[in-house]
Amino acid sequence: MPPGTTADGLLRLVVRRQRRRVLVGSVLLGVWALCEVLVPVVAGWAIDTAVLTGDVGALVRAVVVVAVLFTVLMLSYRTGIRPLLAAQEHEGHALRVAVARRALDPHGARGRRPDGAVLSVASSDTQRTAEALDVALLVSSAVVSLVAVAVVLLGIHVPLALAVLVLAPLVSLALQLLAPLVTRRAAAQQEAVAVTSGLATDLVRGLRVVRGLGAQGAAAERYRRSSGDALAASLRSADADGAQLGVTTLVSGLFLAGVATAAGLLAVDGQMTVGQLVVVVGLAQHLSQPVRLVGLAVQRLAGARASAARVADYLAEPPVSEPGGRAPSGSPHLVVRGLRGQGLDGLDLDVAPGELVAVVTPDPAGAATLLDVLAGRVPPPAVGDAVRLGGAPLSELDADLVRAVVHVEPHATALFEGTLEDALVRDVAGAASAGTAVDGTGARRPTVQGALAAAAADEVVGLDPRGLGRPLHDGGTGLSGGQRQRVGLARALRADPPLLVLHDPTTAVDAVTEQAVARGLRDLRHGPAAGPDDGGDRPARSTLVLTASPALLAVADRVVLVAGGRSALVGSHADLARHPAYREAVLS
Repeated sequence: MPPGTTADGLLRLVVRRQRRRVLVGSVLLGVWALCEVLVPVVAGWAIDTAVLTGDVGALVRAVVVVAVLFTVLMLSYRTGIRPLLAAQEHEGHALRVAVARRALDPHGARGRRPDGAVLSVASSDTQRTAEALDVALLVSSAVVSLVAVAVVLLGIHVPLALAVLVLAPLVSLALQLLAPLVTRRAAAQQEAVAVTSGLATDLVRGLRVVRGLGAQGAAAERYRRSSGDALAASLRSADADGAQLGVTTLVSGLFLAGVATAAGLLAVDGQMTVGQLVVVVGLAQHLSQPVRLVGLAVQRLAGARASAARVADYLAEPPVSEPGGRAPSGSPHLVVRGLRGQGLDGLDLDVAPGELVAVVTPDPAGAATLLDVLAGRVPPPAVGDAVRLGGAPLSELDADLVRAVVHVEPHATALFEGTLEDALVRDVAGAASAGTAVDGTGARRPTVQGALAAAAADEVVGLDPRGLGRPLHDGGTGLSGGQRQRVGLARALRADPPLLVLHDPTTAVDAVTEQAVARGLRDLRHGPAAGPDDGGDRPARSTLVLTASPALLAVADRVVLVAGGRSALVGSHADLARHPAYREAVLS
C-alpha cells in the first residue's frame, strides 16, 4: 500500500484491484434487479391481456413469460453474487496478508500495539474493509431498480413517474445525513473491542502469573470494566445502526404509501386499467427494496470506512529502523559505550568473541532498555554510535540482517502451537534434520539432543512417550513455567547464533536444574568444541546473559554490575562477591 494512504484511499484501492469482478457482478445483479421490477409488470400485463379477457392463449403466453422471467432472475443472481463474494474474499485475504506482513516486518513498528489489537485489525477490520465492495452491489441494484420503475411508470402516468424520479433521490440523499454518526460510533466500537481483545489475550497468556500472585479478582475486574466499555460502545453503534435503519424504513414507508395512494385515486378516476393499478402498487411496494438498499449501502460504507481507517493506520506505522542499512560482518564482538535510556546513564559493556559475559541490573528498566536496543526495537537515532557490532555502529546496520548475528531470547518465552520437534527443528531457520544442521559458515550446529541436554530440557521430552512428538499448545500453555523456559533456551541454543542474548533464563527452575543449565550453556557455547582456537569445529560464539542467578554468574568469564545506569563493577563472580553492593544485588 502506498505511504500516506487514507481510509478513502484504501477503499478506492480495494475497488480498483477488484474492478473486473465488481463490474461483472454489478451487471449481472443489475439484470436481477431489472427482473425483480418486471415481475409486477408481467403480472399486470397478464391481468389485462388474459385474465380480464378470458383469452387462454394469452394466459399460456403469460405463464411462459413468467417462467422465463423467474429463470433469468434466479440465474442472474446466482452468477452475479459469486464474483462479488469472490472479490470480497480475495481482497479480505490480501488485506490480512498485508497486515500480517507488517506485523512480521523485522524492522518493527514504532507504535507497539497489544497482540489482541493487531488480531482485531487482521481479522474483523480487514473483513469489514473488504465488505465495501458490497456497496457496488447495493448501489447498482438500487439504481437499476429505480430507473426501471421510473421508465415503467412514465409509460403509465407521467406526473406519477416524475414524482418518483424527484422524490426517490431526495429520500436517498436524506438518508445519508446519518452516515457520519454511524461512522464515528462504528470506529469507537471497533477500537473498544480491539482493546478488550488485547487485554483478554494478555490475561490468558499470563494466567499462571495472575493466579500465582492471587490477583484473579483484580484481573477479572479490569477485564469486566474493559468489556463493559466495549459493550457500551457496541450498544451505541447498534443504536446508530438501528436509528439509520429505522429512519430508512419510516421514510421509505411514507414514500410508498404516497405513491400507492396516488395510483389508487388515478385508477378510481379511470386514468389507468386494473392491470396498471396492479403494476403501480407492485412497483410501489418494490420501491422499498432499492430505498433500503441505499440505506444499507450507507451503513456498510460507514463501517467499512471506520475499519479501513484502522487498517490504513496500522499499515502506515513507521518502522523502528528503515531497511537498506549495511550488512553486519558476522562478528559477535559487541561493544557498548555510553548507552543512555530509561534505566541507563552511560552504560559501558564489552563482549568479545568467545566470551560469556553476565550483566546484573537491579533496575529492570535498564535491562529492558538494553534488550530493546539489541533486539532492534529502538530507533537508530536514539542509539547512535553507542552500540557497535563487529566494529560497525548498530544504528547503521540493517535490522533484518543483524538478526542473523544477534538473537535476543526474552524472559517471556514464546512457543508456537505444534510439537517439540517443530519448536526445535522446523522453527530454527536452516535446520536440515533432527540430528545436525549446517550454518552459513559451513560449521555444524549443535544437535537437538545436545541443545536439549544443555538446557536441561531432555526430561521434558522423556516425560512423554511421544518424545519430540509431544504436542505444544499456543504459548506453551501445556508446559510448566520452568519447562517453557528450558524448551525456549534449547531452541535458542539449537539456532546457535554468533551472539546469544539471554534474559533471566532460569527464574522458573529449581537450584539443581539451574546448576545444570549453567554448566550446559557454558559447555555447549564455550567448551572445547565451541571455537577453532580450542580445536573445535564451530566459530567462536559470544553469550550475554542478563541475570542475578549465582549459578549463571559463576560460569561467566566476566560479570558487570550496573548501578545508577552505569557499569559500576567488573570482574569474576568470585571476585565481585567480596563487594557489599554486588552481594546485595545477587545474594540478598
